[in-house]
Amino acid sequence: MALWLFKEEPTNFSYADLERDGSAVWSGVKNALARQHLRKVAVGDRVFFYHTGAIKAVVGEMRVVVGPKPDPSSDDVKAVVVEVEPVRALSRPVPLSLIKGDADLSGWDLVRLPRLSVVPVTEEQWRRIEELSRSEN
Repeated sequence: MALWLFKEEPTNFSYADLERDGSAVWSGVKNALARQHLRKVAVGDRVFFYHTGAIKAVVGEMRVVVGPKPDPSSDDVKAVVVEVEPVRALSRPVPLSLIKGDADLSGWDLVRLPRLSVVPVTEEQWRRIEELSRSEN
């Protein structure tokens, strides 16, 4: 099982929308490196949901329920999608400002490559985000 972070603008699709809908096809990834990462995603992988835009924070956890497949709604032969379901909202969102200031997370691709919409997460990074979500940011 691998760990990931997927980004989305909450005005387009939020974690609350995912909870309401029960599952979602994760599509629209255009960056070549992000697509490479998305092709490596597997059923059962855990994924942090990250709100971009004005919020910029890790807000929830998802699980992959359908692995990578070609995007049936796209003419782009390289487009790929996965399906996710909600697991839980974090008790407290973990804002990017806190992540950038944390020595254990400051070198993470989330910080280094801010435009990347699919980001791998190490076990140590996952644990640290979990810790920060339980602390008084």
